[in-house]
Amino acid sequence: MKKNQFKLKLTALASCMMMTTSLTVMAEAELLSISSNSQPIEAAQLLTQPQIMPKADSLLSYEHKGIVIEDKQGRQLSLLKGNFGSIDHRLVQKGLLLATVDVDRQQAMVTVFDKTAQNWNQPVYIQQPAFKIDGVCLYQDEAHNGFLFLVGEEGHGEQWLVSDATNSVAQPKLIRRLSTPPNSEYCQVDDKQSLMYINEENVGIWAYQAHPEADLIRDPVALMKPFGELSQSAAGMALVPGGLLVLDSEAKTLHAYQNNDGVWHSLASYPLTNLSDPENISARLNDKKLTIRIKHDDGLATFSLPWNYQDTAQAATIPVIKPQLQTDPVPSLGDAADDPAIWVNPKNPQQSLILGTDKQGGLVVYDLKGKTQQHLAVGRVNNVDVRAGFNLNGQKIDLAVASNRDHNSLHVFAIAPSSGVVSELGQVPTASQDIYGLCMYKNQAGDIYTIVNDKDGRFFQYRMQDNHGKIDAELVREFSVGSQPEGCVADDKNHLLFVGEENKAVWVLDARADKASTLTEVIADGDHLKADIEGLSLYQTQQENYLVISSQGNDSYVVIDALPPFAYRGVFRVGFNTDLGIDGVSETDGLDVTSVNLGEPWQQGMLVVQDGRNRMPVDNQNFKYVPWSDIADQLGLSANKK
Repeated sequence: MKKNQFKLKLTALASCMMMTTSLTVMAEAELLSISSNSQPIEAAQLLTQPQIMPKADSLLSYEHKGIVIEDKQGRQLSLLKGNFGSIDHRLVQKGLLLATVDVDRQQAMVTVFDKTAQNWNQPVYIQQPAFKIDGVCLYQDEAHNGFLFLVGEEGHGEQWLVSDATNSVAQPKLIRRLSTPPNSEYCQVDDKQSLMYINEENVGIWAYQAHPEADLIRDPVALMKPFGELSQSAAGMALVPGGLLVLDSEAKTLHAYQNNDGVWHSLASYPLTNLSDPENISARLNDKKLTIRIKHDDGLATFSLPWNYQDTAQAATIPVIKPQLQTDPVPSLGDAADDPAIWVNPKNPQQSLILGTDKQGGLVVYDLKGKTQQHLAVGRVNNVDVRAGFNLNGQKIDLAVASNRDHNSLHVFAIAPSSGVVSELGQVPTASQDIYGLCMYKNQAGDIYTIVNDKDGRFFQYRMQDNHGKIDAELVREFSVGSQPEGCVADDKNHLLFVGEENKAVWVLDARADKASTLTEVIADGDHLKADIEGLSLYQTQQENYLVISSQGNDSYVVIDALPPFAYRGVFRVGFNTDLGIDGVSETDGLDVTSVNLGEPWQQGMLVVQDGRNRMPVDNQNFKYVPWSDIADQLGLSANKK
């Protein structure tokens, strides 16, 4: 290994003036060494957390030899034999998770270097895609589940679940297929920001949302001239705290960029005139100094660059809870599933049902295993709720009412208390011009009301009636909020009605029709709750009374006390259950919760949430079931302290 004791001068760009005090780059970078290798190198990465093996410093993929863990002097510490290409790594509890491409088989594979046994586990191969894999990169979500991105020719890409927080999974699962830029080969993922950076050789670098529940959207980071600073080609990149290093391979130039609150600025460029075709780069920060490793045609070059970055952001960590079951997908494509309602079987709670709206085509009835029991193709029903004990034509039935957007009506269903069979009773017209959300309320006298809202902010409260054996309703009250609402829920015991104004707040008022409609703010869009404010439901026992809110803006669920002063209790997300093969939840519209013991694992009740993106693999939307005991345990609620 030959060392060169000269310094590489930096060319500052005008945009360097845009730097903030959180990141300072000195005026020069030092070239520490250039090495030549008799064995061709395919890829190289510095180990960002090398504690998996004493003296471990870097990973190198050698053509026809294998993947080597090396120390700082380039001595081999461990060898995984084979013919491999692109590599990436993350830490798991077992050791070092490695992703690569087996060139001979043209398949991506993952394996773990076991830090206890100090050897490589049996590789797990990913099903061969219908395209040639040019690059791979790993991503770990907030629960440390590992996902592998495959980047291929002509804009093809895939995302696979490959590990949990402990180890690689035995059977990787396809999460989604991606449309990526053409002429792409390199990618890197910022786990903290959930962003995947990918090159488009003749255009620049793009940032994609990496979370498997995210939309497929992208933003430019570094572009070719005249729109940016890159002059000839965008190749490999390395994530560094607060920024990104990008290789302009054909121009033999390294560019440094800073991310300032989501806006990318060019900091500086570095000529690489001594290197032949520099394409692959990695970096590691130690004591305000970057070690930069660049793979070029003749071997490796190592640089040192001062990088004084201070991360002042204190992002709160939202705990993740796993779903235990999911329903069959709704029949309709696209944005279809919306709102669930739990019907409790009074004689056998384990035979309870979930009614879920398919807002493109009808009402779906599921059992507690998530299997479809009925599908009533009644049109575009948006929200649904249930109440027990309605007298119709001399018989006591349970009512389910849904907002029908085809006719701006209340679409009413009967649920047979003994069998749980759901049947149509008919529709009741409303005063709404664009009906949307819906909930129900039952007063102490046993009267059942349905409250619906219009997109313009108006609410209409109807008392359900038996009109000579036919279902009917009487408008008994109107009130409004200032902008579009949807979710609402009534506390029958305390006569409270909670309504959600999507971009502003949750409000509460008296649910009784003959009382004043005075609105009191419960919780506003802000630190804990992120608009849109969607589904609302109540978890109630003799001792507990919680309001659960779908915080759609950050894919979470907020729990507060449902009585004044409406104290904040916590927030959580519903993430992947890798053991059961159930994907996480995002973009939740409606939800419902019950405290009734529905049997294992729902002894303390259950939460049902709509999933806006059904992954693993992509399918029509559905609903996920979460044990309330897991929520209570995570948030320290009293149900788990008895």
